[in-house]
Amino acid sequence: MIDLTNPVRLADLAPRLEQLWAASGGKILSVEHEFDFAQGAPVHTRAGRYMPRGWTEWTQGFQLGSALLQFEATGDEQFLDLGRTRTMLRVLPHVTHFGVHDHGFTVVSTFGNLMRLVAEGHIPANRWEYACYRVALLSSGAVQARRWTRLGGGEGYIYSFNGPHSLFADTIRSLRSLALAHLLGGHLTGEQDVRYSLLDRLLAHARTTARHIVYYGKGRDGYDIRGRVAHEAIFNVDSRTFRCPSTQQGYSPFTTWTRGLAWIICGYAEILEFMASEPDPDDATLQSLLRPLQAASDYYIDSTPACGIPYWDTGAPNLHRLGDWAARPADPVNPWEPVDSSAAAIAAQGLLRLGKYLGPEGRRYEQAGLAVARTLLSDTYLSTDTNHQGLLLHSIYHWPRRWDYVPDGASVASGESVMWGDYHLRELALYLQRRLRKTGDLRFFNV
Repeated sequence: MIDLTNPVRLADLAPRLEQLWAASGGKILSVEHEFDFAQGAPVHTRAGRYMPRGWTEWTQGFQLGSALLQFEATGDEQFLDLGRTRTMLRVLPHVTHFGVHDHGFTVVSTFGNLMRLVAEGHIPANRWEYACYRVALLSSGAVQARRWTRLGGGEGYIYSFNGPHSLFADTIRSLRSLALAHLLGGHLTGEQDVRYSLLDRLLAHARTTARHIVYYGKGRDGYDIRGRVAHEAIFNVDSRTFRCPSTQQGYSPFTTWTRGLAWIICGYAEILEFMASEPDPDDATLQSLLRPLQAASDYYIDSTPACGIPYWDTGAPNLHRLGDWAARPADPVNPWEPVDSSAAAIAAQGLLRLGKYLGPEGRRYEQAGLAVARTLLSDTYLSTDTNHQGLLLHSIYHWPRRWDYVPDGASVASGESVMWGDYHLRELALYLQRRLRKTGDLRFFNV
């Protein structure tokens, strides 16, 4: 359980945030100048160097989005130039990619951040540049919403790259693409000019995920613990019925892959903020988003080691060899199971957003988010080594397939970084920095 007995003040993190941005810039430039992009996108490090893992290039948005966050945090315009020019070269083709569920990762992290930088006055307004970003986001939202499995009664979900039968926990964060396109006046147009509301599909996907991915302790199966999360839900596309939980990167369908848990926390928190910002927000809708968010957040707090950094799966088979692992800080170099700091970086932001949304009643979540941030910014996890291209150490990509680098003499992966972990640590740092400086909350829909 995360230790909340030693309260963290936001101001206490200020020196560490400065250290993060000082280390971050050189790593961004190192990847840009030394990585062979002909091989794909940078995904994870091996012995401190970023490597590709050919798949859908879903990490490209995190790499270039990191440069845009660096510019916003520091004002260094070389990172704006890098992020802006490379987005047009590398991410623009992804805008109309119908084969993936990750537009919220790739397109919103780049074109979304660029549009927000213009809207918030960080960069001068240019109507043609702004129009380009707007068209990219409108297209992305419609393309993502078209990847749809109907369940009947207006329900359904954006299906994963596994096919129409598959719903991933991760995709909750891609609802940002539908939200932005809706906010900009977009919709999905089908045969005979039938219009489909992007907001309706956003909410339907959120309901389906809440119903089949998140558990509430109601006896759904023998492992139904409130707040536990399944990575994947499998449906019969002919009968339009739910069949079973599954997983791609977790240990089993009946354990909780902690990065999937983190995506649920972060994704629902952002969509809750978005819906609360709508004119005359519907209370029933807000409650339907708050319920899975609060359940998953409680589970994260209760089932994560005292420092706030989780092991890669709460049911990993060798955790028992670590004794009472949840009662003490995680050990990133233990010989039995790897930790996943990238899950912590994703979850921390969601915990902080939930805490702020709830106000005085959310102090537990606020303190949990700050406690996680304190650990992530510590010397154990924040890499200041100029020879290591990663920023956040002890992150995991795909442990069941053993895609992660294991140091010589060790039995499990440690000491490495993943592109989404680095990005979300930077995003978390910018969120905290803006709150410290009272410059307004970092919100994806500030466009």
